[in-house]
Amino acid sequence: MPMPEKLQVVYRALGEAEAQIIKDRLESEGIPALLRFEAGGPVPGGSLGGVEILVPAESASRARRLLSAEPPPDPLP
Repeated sequence: MPMPEKLQVVYRALGEAEAQIIKDRLESEGIPALLRFEAGGPVPGGSLGGVEILVPAESASRARRLLSAEPPPDPLP
């Protein structure tokens, strides 16, 4: 699905696993999302820096409400 040009950061995750959980949660609610890796980018088994979750600007308020309504799950088993 193509993403619009105007994106907003709605969450900053500490690693790729947490970011993927957040992305999946947003997409399950019909909000397209992208991951943007900070610092060193992705590496096998994770990422070297934080990961930003971006959504279309028109969906940002809804995404933030969804994420604030329930805390993100722990990405570790």
